[in-house]
Amino acid sequence: MSNWPAVVIPVTDLQLPKLRIKTTLGEFQSATGDNRFSMYVCGITPYDATHLGHAATYLTFDLINRYLQLSGVEVTFVENITDIDDPLFERAKRDNQSWSELGDSQVALFESDMTALRVLPPKAYVSVTQAMISIISAIEKLVATGYTYELAGNVYFRIAQFLPNLAELSLSQEEALTIFSERGGDPERPGKENALDPILWVANKDGEPGWKSKMGFGRPGWHIECSVIALQNLVGVDYLVHKRDVQHEIDLQGGGSDLIFPHHFMTAAIAQALTGNNFSQSYIHAAMVGLDGEKMSKSKGNLVLVSNLLKAGSDPMVIRHALLSESYSVDRMWHMNTLSKSQERVTKLRSALARVEVAPTDQVIMSIAASIANDLNTPAALEILDDWALQTQNGLLGGSVGEISRFIDAALGLAL
Repeated sequence: MSNWPAVVIPVTDLQLPKLRIKTTLGEFQSATGDNRFSMYVCGITPYDATHLGHAATYLTFDLINRYLQLSGVEVTFVENITDIDDPLFERAKRDNQSWSELGDSQVALFESDMTALRVLPPKAYVSVTQAMISIISAIEKLVATGYTYELAGNVYFRIAQFLPNLAELSLSQEEALTIFSERGGDPERPGKENALDPILWVANKDGEPGWKSKMGFGRPGWHIECSVIALQNLVGVDYLVHKRDVQHEIDLQGGGSDLIFPHHFMTAAIAQALTGNNFSQSYIHAAMVGLDGEKMSKSKGNLVLVSNLLKAGSDPMVIRHALLSESYSVDRMWHMNTLSKSQERVTKLRSALARVEVAPTDQVIMSIAASIANDLNTPAALEILDDWALQTQNGLLGGSVGEISRFIDAALGLAL
C-alpha cells in the first residue's frame, strides 16, 4: 500500500529516562538485547473517515515510537489495513460503490489525516488483500494441524484450549460471550463446537470478493489477518516453517481498548497456534474518546472527523495538542471548547518560541522527557511547556529556543 511521508527522529545525546508504560497484559520492555523493538498496531477498516478516537489511538503509539527512537532504539512498526471486512462491504453496497474504490478513498483520507497530525508512518503498511496468499497459507497450516473445523463451508478456529487466558483479562466466559456477540462474533450459530470459536475462513456469499484456497472459494475472517500480517512482517516469512526459541514473537501489540477482546485475544491465540510461542510481550491499549458526554460512534452519528476539522480551518498542531492534553489511558470526552483551549495554549507557546531569548530550557526538556517516560503523561508535559512559555513572557532568560523547539517536535510531534 501507499504510505505517508516519514519524519526523521534524531537520536538525542541526552540521558533520557527509561520509558515505562502501563500494560493491559504482559510486561513492557523498551528494547531487547540488541536494542530493537517490534510494534504492531491495528489499522483502520477503510469504510469511513478518521475520527478523533482513531487519532488519539494512533497518537498514543506514535509517542512510543518517537520516544524509543529518540533513545536510540531501532523500532520496527507495522500497521495493517482491514480492506476485507463486513462493514466495508455493507457501506459500499449502501452507497452503490465498489468496495475497492471506497476502501482506496478512505485509505487516502486516513493517510492525509496522519500526515497532517505528523504521525510517524509504519515501516510496513500492509492491507489484507496484499497479504492474502500468506493468510491462506496460515489457515491451511491451522487446518492441517487440527486447530480448525468446518461448518457450512466456513472454517472455525478451536479456541477452547486458550480460554483459561480470559482470567488475565478478568473476563468470565459469560461476559466474553456478550462482548463477542457485540463485536463481530457469532456465538449463537448452531453447530459450533464452542460459542466463542472465531471464524477463520468465510465461504463466498452475496457476490463478495473471494479467493481460491484448500478451504474453498472465500475470504479470511478478521482475527487471522492481523496474526499473519504481524508475524510475516515482524518475525519473517519463514515463521510457518521454523519455530523460534523465544518467549514472545513481538514486543508490543497495540490498539484501542475496544480491541482487547475479542480481537487481540483471538489474534494472540491464533498466532500461538501458528508459531508455538506466545505472541506479544506486552499489550497496550488507548482509551476511548466520547463527545459531550456520549460515546462517539458511527451508529450514533456523533463522530468528530479529523478531516472535517482540518477543512474548517483547524490547525493540525492544535488538534494534536488537544488530543495530548488528556491521558491516553483514561476514557475522555471531547467538548466544544476542547480545541479552543488548546488554541490559546499553542498561541502562547508559539509566541515564546518566536523569541530570540527565552527562559532556561535544559531542565524543561528533561522534565518533559520524564513526563513522557512516566506512562506517556502528556498532560504534565504540556503543563511544563505552559510554565516555560509564561517564564519566557515574564522575561526570564538563559535557554535555547532551538533546542526546546527541536525536542518538542521530536518527542511530542508538535512542530510549532
